[in-house]
Amino acid sequence: MRTTKYTHSCVRLELDGAVLVIDPGTWSEPRALAGADAVLVSHEHTDHVDVLRLAGLGVPVFVPEGAVLPDLARLPVTRVRPGQRFTAAGFEVTAVGGRHATIHGDQPDCVNLGYLVDDAVYHPGDSLHLPGRPVRTLLVPAQASWLKLTEAIDFATAVGATEVFPIHDAQLNDRGLASVNGWFTETVPGYRYLAPGETT
Repeated sequence: MRTTKYTHSCVRLELDGAVLVIDPGTWSEPRALAGADAVLVSHEHTDHVDVLRLAGLGVPVFVPEGAVLPDLARLPVTRVRPGQRFTAAGFEVTAVGGRHATIHGDQPDCVNLGYLVDDAVYHPGDSLHLPGRPVRTLLVPAQASWLKLTEAIDFATAVGATEVFPIHDAQLNDRGLASVNGWFTETVPGYRYLAPGETT
């Protein structure tokens, strides 16, 4: 499976000619969606979903049950619930989790699903919900208003994936990114930074 990282939390997975894109938000490059066969959206925040861009794509879009998205009627949407297993673009997907990580105190959160793709690649969206099974590849949130670096490191360590790539990193400047990458590299086996557009 080819994995290409795009800006922030957008990841493109390719296998046997099929293309599955996860969390193509307003900060990610439009080319991430070129030739996409299906899209997974972890939650309703615009850094993870660009509804207007998806509206013209004409492919199945999978979103959490209960997500509030403007112009939703424009999309061929399938609502997904935690624990549900389904096929998207030929990939076997399991939805896990259920809620966005707490940002602050009693501020409202929203629904959030992590997606386990082909029992191998795990994208948690904006949460640190464990996948509940071993995975080969973890896409770990690197920085967020709801996240401390030590929490991300503990999460990556608990998952224990063979390879770990950062997502949710677009708010980091070069110095911050270097620091975060340094800590992950020192503490998480299998960690490697992927620049936007880089494929592994």
